[in-house]
Amino acid sequence: MSLSIGIVGLPNVGKSTLFNALTKKGVPAENYPFCTIDPSVGIVAVPDERLWKLSTFSKSAKTIPAAIEFVDIAGLVAGASKGEGLGNKFLANIRETDAIFEMVRIFPLKAEKGNDVMHVYGDIDPLRDIKVINLELILSDLETVSKRIANISRDVKRGDKEAIAENVVLEKILQALEAEQMANTVVLDEKEAIRAKQFNLLTIKPILYGLNKRGGSKNLDESNPELFKELTDYIVSTGARYVVLDAKIEDELKDFEGEEKDMFRKEMGGEHDGINDLISEGYKLLGLDTYFTTGEDETRAWTIKKGSTAPIAGTAIHTDFKDKFIRAEVVFWKDLLDAGSYGEARAKGKVRTEGKEYIVKDGDVIEFKI
Repeated sequence: MSLSIGIVGLPNVGKSTLFNALTKKGVPAENYPFCTIDPSVGIVAVPDERLWKLSTFSKSAKTIPAAIEFVDIAGLVAGASKGEGLGNKFLANIRETDAIFEMVRIFPLKAEKGNDVMHVYGDIDPLRDIKVINLELILSDLETVSKRIANISRDVKRGDKEAIAENVVLEKILQALEAEQMANTVVLDEKEAIRAKQFNLLTIKPILYGLNKRGGSKNLDESNPELFKELTDYIVSTGARYVVLDAKIEDELKDFEGEEKDMFRKEMGGEHDGINDLISEGYKLLGLDTYFTTGEDETRAWTIKKGSTAPIAGTAIHTDFKDKFIRAEVVFWKDLLDAGSYGEARAKGKVRTEGKEYIVKDGDVIEFKI
């Protein structure tokens, strides 16, 4: 399945710095037919040591990780939905994305090692910044929903059942947006949720917040722990997730790999690989799993929705797999490696034959029979 995340944020919060780090971590687009070729899009490999171990095990000629598209838009400002700044021109670019990554600055105006970076509002208040950005997303959605209601009003008046059902959902969402609430706060039943997804609203998407700190500076989590807790409590209360990262360190380390990268990260005051954390949290936010196919020609990671049956999981490889599915040969990745060969894994009963009802697990290695 294709997977894309739109990046939004105010100016000077580190959004472009992170995007530069992401694009350096990029992978060739030709391996991912769903990906677009655009300077504002970075195609990033999902880090997964299981993939590389399986590739070594199979002596694969090619190794292809799962990938995420990150779509960058210009920094938003208050009034973007009304044409202020550049951001509004690009909001359409992230309507088709699966989730939104909202970059929020928690590093100070004055850095202890120089390189001061001003804030568009003159001070550091991440809760305010989140509300500014989210309001612009709400106002943009409000315009979309209002136009759609107007467009179907004639069909509603003449009693068209499909239009009436759609209008019910739109009116529910409109009420929330007018109250400056995100569309994802609206309680919808299963059929209504399917209809709502078709509108491609910005505020109905899951949101992952990136709290951008700066190594060598007294960041908000240290300078104002109470405000930082208020910030994280607010994020969690909305059903979103967050990751703390240092975009500047990620950008400066983008040309390094392995132990050397870890060593420099520690020297620069970094604790975790922020990009890897971002991708991991994105998977959790969207409820995604990974399964693998492996052989001499290729070892590849495939992204699926958690809880997918084997035929549905197979559509990640090709849409025909759903209808032509016969059975699947399944073995857990670690069981396969521990056995040392497929033959030994079979002898130990670790390779199973599964049918159409099998729910694919994260880390399964699968050979589909069609």
